[in-house]
Amino acid sequence: MTIEDIISNDVIGAAIRVHKALGPGLLESVYQSCLCHELRLMDYKVELEKQCQ
Repeated sequence: MTIEDIISNDVIGAAIRVHKALGPGLLESVYQSCLCHELRLMDYKVELEKQCQ
């Protein structure tokens, strides 16, 4: 398994956990904040809406 596979599985798994916990119908910003929190708990460095250069 490559590092990309591991990261992809972690991100998808975290997104699924967040959606299962919160359910549908909330604003995107709520899911974004919760996903960021989940990923940080997994020791990922996360930056929200970083500007492209």
